[in-house]
Amino acid sequence: MNKGELIDKIAKDAKISKVQASNALNSALDGVVSTLKKGSKVTLVGFGTFSVSSRKARTGRNPQTGAPLKIPAKKVTKFVAGAELKKAVNRGR
Repeated sequence: MNKGELIDKIAKDAKISKVQASNALNSALDGVVSTLKKGSKVTLVGFGTFSVSSRKARTGRNPQTGAPLKIPAKKVTKFVAGAELKKAVNRGR
């Protein structure tokens, strides 16, 4: 599912226009992004938790030459699925 398909589903389920659904989705995503930028977590009970963690700088290896190379430190986003999401996905097997 892509963003357009998700907007269509939201509009249909909530019985609102696609423009309203798009605005609602964009607002929710903007809220998640701005909260993560501040370094805080976003927890959606039953769905999961978005967070930011820091990776330390480290030395890696070029797979073609085997030469060492420096990998800089950076921030990465993480998502941990909630219990209800895990259960729903496993039921789909």
